[in-house]
Amino acid sequence: MTLLPLYEVDVPIRNTAGLHGVHVFTGHADSRSAAVRIAHEVYDQAAARQAGLEVPGRRPDGWTARGYRPGWELDWKAATTGRWNNPYSFTRADDGDFEL
Repeated sequence: MTLLPLYEVDVPIRNTAGLHGVHVFTGHADSRSAAVRIAHEVYDQAAARQAGLEVPGRRPDGWTARGYRPGWELDWKAATTGRWNNPYSFTRADDGDFEL
């Protein structure tokens, strides 16, 4: 079984009070564009909480959006994405594949 690369999608956010930040999503995908699409999907699904429905759990591919904040706008057009690098790992995503 081949595991898809782990991506990080950073989406700028802001609210009406002028506060701003970044909403971070991570999960497995086969491309950057797929990662952004999936992140958007899970965020939209989490918006179900607004309607009183249960927020969906983590998907099998690792994607989830448990941090939904009503009143915050996400700027999906300004989203950036790339391979996720674990800052606590001795390997980096751009090091390529390796075997132990």
